[in-house]
Amino acid sequence: MAQPARKDDVIQIRTSAETKAVLNRAAALRGQKLSEFMLDSARRQAEEAILDQRTFFLDAKAHEKFLALLDAPTRPSKGLKALMARKPAWGR
Repeated sequence: MAQPARKDDVIQIRTSAETKAVLNRAAALRGQKLSEFMLDSARRQAEEAILDQRTFFLDAKAHEKFLALLDAPTRPSKGLKALMARKPAWGR
């Protein structure tokens, strides 16, 4: 069985008593220690920020085609029209 990674780096932050109380409450609701809750939350936010980066490169011709596709009007499919015409569950 693989050994868990050693936790030997330290992250220190300062906060107000009010913020710490909110974080403690949230951690307790999840059944976690404050440090576990903060690390999980920070890691999720970090991964989301990293995954949100979408960079791609196009030559001039492909770029023009891409812009044309973005600017082109689209016609919704029958399925999409039916979906949009349905009354939402919360509006019934």
